Amino acid sequence: MDTDTGMKIGPYHLSSNLLLAPMAGVTDRPFRQLCREMGAGLAVSEMITSDPGLRNSRKTRLRMDHEDELAPVSIQIAGTEPQRMGDAARYNVEHGAQIIDINMVCPAKKVCNVLAGSALLKDENKVAAILKAVVNAVDVPVTLKIRTGWDEHNRNAINIARIAEESGIQALAVHGRTRADAYNGNAEYDTIAAVKQQAGIPVIANGDIDSPQRAKQVLDYTGADGLMIGRAAQGRPWIFREVQHYLDHKELLAEPGMDEVRDILLGHVAHLHAFYGEYAGLRIARKHIAWYCKTQENAGRLRLQINSLESGMQQLETIKQFFNNIIINESIAA
Repeated sequence: MDTDTGMKIGPYHLSSNLLLAPMAGVTDRPFRQLCREMGAGLAVSEMITSDPGLRNSRKTRLRMDHEDELAPVSIQIAGTEPQRMGDAARYNVEHGAQIIDINMVCPAKKVCNVLAGSALLKDENKVAAILKAVVNAVDVPVTLKIRTGWDEHNRNAINIARIAEESGIQALAVHGRTRADAYNGNAEYDTIAAVKQQAGIPVIANGDIDSPQRAKQVLDYTGADGLMIGRAAQGRPWIFREVQHYLDHKELLAEPGMDEVRDILLGHVAHLHAFYGEYAGLRIARKHIAWYCKTQENAGRLRLQINSLESGMQQLETIKQFFNNIIINESIAA
């Protein structure tokens, strides 16, 4: 892993080979911006449907809001029809996308039941048609995210990678589980290593990368060009700087102090309030607060308290008091 120049996708040299995975309901603009500040070289948007009838919905408009985001802006699209996917790619480029990412990874039933997401891996001809349609529709780099296959008996990631490269895809992220695995069990990296061995485009490893040590193990084992981190960044956006430091210096970076965690969380929550408006913002913030605080004593009590509040100011003040009490108790214990 070349940590000096970062990975290249089309004309874009990423500042780091560590990428934030797209996660529905999580990787909104406030979280993407925070993870970029913490060292992610790219932060992919939440999945945006290719259905043109939903383009004017509030949810889609917010997912397409890239104001003040660091370049390159990567937008993930999902759908089943090649022409619609091409149209969606073009529409998103017109609205600020600098990289288009195609979702063939999501295992959710509501996505797979309409033969989108990872369900597409069953139909390699349709995969080829969609990839070509999207690549031909836009002048920006197109990337693809997949799983290792449909189930343990049908791991076709190597075939999909070949189709992707032939179609003009410029980087490929592979999650080390099949669609049938969903998020159960452990990710496997043999398939990712095999894809990397035969691919002529950058390959990004994804799945269970939850510590600096695991990050290095996965890089060494797969030979991947980069890593994509998803669930491990929830409530811990500083994982990107921790991983980068370990890869650069072969030593663990000290955990952030409670004062820094407090300030990061307060900034994140305030950004959510501003982005969504107070009513929606304080509700969306609840899950993030729970993630940040889950290892702390009295986290359950805090969650109950936070969930009862209806004021953004009260929410911020409650977070501040929670962490200040921890800091005081640590000082007394020391």
